[in-house]
Amino acid sequence: MVSCSDFFSARIAGEPGRLIRDRYRTASQVVQNQGKMSCLMINDLDAGLGRFGHTQMTVNNQIVVGTLMNLADNPNRVSIGQKWRESDITHRIPIIATGNDFSTLYAPLIRDGRMEKFYWQPTREDIINIVHRMYTKDGLSFEEVSSIVDTFPNQALDFYGALRSRTYDQAILQWVNDIGGYEQLGEKLLKRKNREKLPTFIPPKPTLDALIQSGNSLVEEQAFVMNSNLSKEYMKNLED
Repeated sequence: MVSCSDFFSARIAGEPGRLIRDRYRTASQVVQNQGKMSCLMINDLDAGLGRFGHTQMTVNNQIVVGTLMNLADNPNRVSIGQKWRESDITHRIPIIATGNDFSTLYAPLIRDGRMEKFYWQPTREDIINIVHRMYTKDGLSFEEVSSIVDTFPNQALDFYGALRSRTYDQAILQWVNDIGGYEQLGEKLLKRKNREKLPTFIPPKPTLDALIQSGNSLVEEQAFVMNSNLSKEYMKNLED
């Protein structure tokens, strides 16, 4: 499993396409040598290949699109630069790509027959089960998780994970204040004497009230971002 950003982090032209072919052949070798099922999974494909507005296609974008189309049409002959051999047959490997908006991708890549599309729209029960797994180690009951989801409906799954992170952030800030503030943080952590013990941090146990309070804070931040329209104000000043 890889993220699309892994492919596009390379700066050499053609490198992302070669990485895809290399990962594809590696998955094929797992099937051949280990007898295990394998696949190539690309997360957030539209983040690297999608076109938004008037964004331009780079050389690497075009090469990756061409590579994926070639793998779909001819999955048994995959080269990463080696000399061709008649016996060099690659086992066909499934390619699974995830994304938020595949309508931004190159149309021939996602056409019927080349790509099968599956749309996942989680129900309330699905979201509750997923969030409940997030908080398994924190001891929250199924009813408490249901209350959180019902308090903040129509939120992305990342939102519920951010609630837990926010409680830890607040606990760490409180711990920093307890040891003398950020001014003393370097002294306490980096310049302590040999026998001096590090300050002890006790991980917080998220409670329903604390998580709902953090959720209200995040909702306020979302509303502020949506209402500020700082980009429009900036562009208006440039036009003036």
